[in-house]
Amino acid sequence: MKRVKRRYLALQLEYEGLPSEREFMDAVWGSVTKLYGEVGASLTGLALINFDGERKIFVIRTSLASLPIVRASLAAVTAVAGKTGSMHALAVSGTLKALYSSIG
Repeated sequence: MKRVKRRYLALQLEYEGLPSEREFMDAVWGSVTKLYGEVGASLTGLALINFDGERKIFVIRTSLASLPIVRASLAAVTAVAGKTGSMHALAVSGTLKALYSSIG
């Protein structure tokens, strides 16, 4: 059985206020589904790992094979919970330890 390789993304949210974790993930899933459909979204294996409310940094996990799909979908996000906003990828890494050391 082949092991699934994963990647972790640190995302900076440009947004007025602070969305809940659910609202954030709904925006990400909605963008992936809109661009790639439900089949493409099911291949990503997206999961929210961590959330820093003060710095508005979210850490999500995805599979290595679907990393381009997720990055394109994040660029297409224009609103979170009905308010305009955007997401920027700060770092991508194969381990959480390396990800946290790169974003400080």
